[in-house]
Amino acid sequence: MHFDLVDLSLFRHVVEAGSITHGAARANLALAAASHRIRAMEASLGAALLTRARHGVTPTPAGRTLLSHARAILGGVERLQADLAAFAGGAAGQIRVLSNTNALTEFLPEVLSAYLTQHPGVSVEIEERLSDEIVGLVAEGAADLGLVAATVETGTLQTYPFRRDRFVLAVAADHPLASRVAVPFAEVIDHDLVGLDRASALTRFLLTKAARIGQPLRLRVQLRGFDAVCRLVECRVGLGIVPETTARRAARTMAIAIVALEDPWATRDLTICMRDLAALPPFAQDFVAHLRRGEAGPGATASLARDGAA
Repeated sequence: MHFDLVDLSLFRHVVEAGSITHGAARANLALAAASHRIRAMEASLGAALLTRARHGVTPTPAGRTLLSHARAILGGVERLQADLAAFAGGAAGQIRVLSNTNALTEFLPEVLSAYLTQHPGVSVEIEERLSDEIVGLVAEGAADLGLVAATVETGTLQTYPFRRDRFVLAVAADHPLASRVAVPFAEVIDHDLVGLDRASALTRFLLTKAARIGQPLRLRVQLRGFDAVCRLVECRVGLGIVPETTARRAARTMAIAIVALEDPWATRDLTICMRDLAALPPFAQDFVAHLRRGEAGPGATASLARDGAA
């Protein structure tokens, strides 16, 4: 049985992507080459590593065992590269980050800009996921760290506060709801909505909340960013649920009003989670330090309650 680092990295990507096609793309391999490598690994082992189905692949018991060892080996190689890079004149390596929608769109760009400027040899791979998915994947070793809503149970993971924000309702300035101080989500879904595409963590979260109420989410338009959502809200296409930071920035130049959401889940304390900070490479520990600068203060969400509809 012989697996090289390319095999192990490919297998990890395939399992985490749930698809040989997407795993091959992540590993920068052609699909035919990736498929050949997976079949060769299974032939060498004498057992199936993946269960292939119409909608993707999942690891077999043997595959789960290989995945666990692959993550440990690849993590060790990454730490080795990071330690030796110091002798070559600087840190080099990759940090794998999983983030929910709020942290990814509102807070990470600023942090990344400052960090990557100081660490030109480091790359950061970011994937958007739901908070509860992130916790499980970080615990399994699929990522170095995650940015999640503080409401999710993080188990034995180490956690640090990141930022505080809240989701609010953005409406056109002349919409009947514009005069309201706050509304419940159950009333919001009676209206047409403008939102992010269905693959986004936030849209999947809102679809789940709507399903629990027993009503569909009436998404008229789906976009890639919150600023575009606010622009279509201004044009009376529908209502938008966006982070307060986005809404306040957009309200400076757009004719929109901001209405609070009464639901407890609208408040978004964001948390950094990881298995063990001390086990991360030095450059990844430094990234966590960058994330923790400007941690959320206890009064950060009070402004909307004081200001009412902006």
